[in-house]
Amino acid sequence: MTQYDVVTFGESMLRLTPPDMLRIEQTRTFDIYVGGTESNTAVGLSRLGMNVAWFSRMPDSPLGRYVSNRIQQYGVDTRHVIWTDDDRLGIYFHEQAVSPRSSQIIYDRKDSAISLMIPDELPNALFVEDGAKLLHVTGITLAIGDNAKNTVDEAVKKAKDLGWLVSFDTNYRSKLWSGEDAVTGCDTVMTHANIIFCPMGDYRVMYGDESADEAIEILAKKYPNKLIVMTMGREGAMARLADGTKYTQSAIIAEEVGRIGGGDAFSAGFLYSYLTHNDVLTALKWGVSMSAHKYTIHGDLPLVDYDEVASLVEGEAGGGLKR
Repeated sequence: MTQYDVVTFGESMLRLTPPDMLRIEQTRTFDIYVGGTESNTAVGLSRLGMNVAWFSRMPDSPLGRYVSNRIQQYGVDTRHVIWTDDDRLGIYFHEQAVSPRSSQIIYDRKDSAISLMIPDELPNALFVEDGAKLLHVTGITLAIGDNAKNTVDEAVKKAKDLGWLVSFDTNYRSKLWSGEDAVTGCDTVMTHANIIFCPMGDYRVMYGDESADEAIEILAKKYPNKLIVMTMGREGAMARLADGTKYTQSAIIAEEVGRIGGGDAFSAGFLYSYLTHNDVLTALKWGVSMSAHKYTIHGDLPLVDYDEVASLVEGEAGGGLKR
């Protein structure tokens, strides 16, 4: 059995985006991408050289195979995907815009295959004692249905029983549940996780309008003995260790080409560095550097180059033309 550095679990969908900032009602064609927060993180980790597996429950159809094949193409092991003959693939539409018009996302994911997944369908061959160092899950999977939530809770329990670390990203989505429901729905996983990622925007919807310093202390009191990581957009990122030590890291401002997946890229960079070097400040640098690079890439997947990200971590500016 291959020992993975990280295993991720969650829904991946087809993304359809009109080209050239067209509105959906204008377009006659769509650009096709693959996107899902957990598989985005998996691809980012793989691009940095880690041994990563992603699993989900997917329809055994051309669309399901397209999604799985694209994730596998970038070095992620997809052998543990559960295939079904009877369900559908989630799809989302992304209408891009510039100010003052807002970009928008339209989901078509009701009753998708993973939303119907039950704990008994978890891949037993994956959940073994030395199967992985860490399991990464997010609040999105908790939000898409009771079956999926129960399955995530069971996956976290299995991972902890096996001695794996667990990381959790709140990844709040207002079109899936309310802030109040998210607080309740995420509680079990946050209680058992070793690492909690909570963007400041998520915190304000779920808990209250505190400053970042206050917010991270409130989370630490509610969920003690955790490594808590809070991203703050253009204000950078902050991490608090279980002993109360805090670190901050400035953001790296990038010219925005593809915003979606920036948070997932941050998680990938942070987890890569933390698992490799066990140094939180360095991990924050990798997180913001990965996120900045993702902003320059179309689509959801952080198709970064390791050396470019490493150079940014070391403070070397990118840009220009390399010949």
